Amino acid sequence: MNKLLNDLANLSGLRDRQEMDFALVKMMVNSSQWCLGSTRLVRAVGPLGDQHWLTLASLDEKQSSPYRDQFWFDGSTLPKLSDFNQREEAILTETVVRFGNCPFTTIFPIDTQCGSLLEVESERALSTEAQTQIDSVLRLYENLQGLLDYGEKDTLTELYNRKTFDRAFLRASMEHEELVGSDHPNRRSIHDVASYWLAVIDIDHFKRVNDNFGHLIGDEVLLLLARQMRTNFRFHDQIYRFGGEEFVVLMRCVDHQDASSALERFRHKMEEYPFPQVGNITVSVGFASLNSNDTPSGAFDRADKAVYFAKAHGRNQVCSYSMLVQSGELVETTEDVQGVDFF
Repeated sequence: MNKLLNDLANLSGLRDRQEMDFALVKMMVNSSQWCLGSTRLVRAVGPLGDQHWLTLASLDEKQSSPYRDQFWFDGSTLPKLSDFNQREEAILTETVVRFGNCPFTTIFPIDTQCGSLLEVESERALSTEAQTQIDSVLRLYENLQGLLDYGEKDTLTELYNRKTFDRAFLRASMEHEELVGSDHPNRRSIHDVASYWLAVIDIDHFKRVNDNFGHLIGDEVLLLLARQMRTNFRFHDQIYRFGGEEFVVLMRCVDHQDASSALERFRHKMEEYPFPQVGNITVSVGFASLNSNDTPSGAFDRADKAVYFAKAHGRNQVCSYSMLVQSGELVETTEDVQGVDFF
């Protein structure tokens, strides 16, 4: 029991979601309280009707460290929701589901709205006391996740806020460096090298919305735009509200065309979306790829220059920083290449 309490204390001190997920499955497998053979923390991802199971953390007694599906995986390659009927049952009924025999499998729903659950295997069926203890640990875990949401998410749109961006960017930058440093014989251009892309999305003439309809309607536009972003971008694209009418998307795309097409699809959707009372609005988008040894401010500045160009040349368009430099519309500076951070 002392070890469990110590593990819980350590869990409560974490501020990174992946670290918290890993700590949870380690606690489950390594605890002598329950004698578990394996533990999997999973979440349903993807659009309704075509959802798949994403493994956030998985560990068994033979592994030294947890496994996690990379969040940029093509969702269609992950197991389908319908392949695991017991998991679906746990989410739909919001109750613990037990099945199997040697090993026994017990599924604990965590956040049924997000479709997350913990699945554990054991040689013996878990006792009622063990189930109660695990359920209590999971309620603590869910509460800690809620506290992270409170500090990391914008209160209006529930998108991630600006202060969470740097950590996500640095993690993406490390993964980008691994890709650049590896041998990819099919590379044909600098666009093929880049794995991550940063886009800045700005609502056109948003001040007119506030002036003509009031700030409550302006807030409604921001809220509806955020919902459309969550619907139109992929589950692993990271979306942020940087303040006011400015949003940022951190995407992992195959190449320049892939990133441009995704952003163009979103721009077109917004052009056609009927906002209540306001009618149609448009967005201007600028995007740039991550450079080697990049910084959050450096990548953001390049994308911001592209969106500024879009606004100065008619609005309602997607502009690529690299294409603007290549055409001579923008001049690349040393700071743009090196990504010097002034924060």
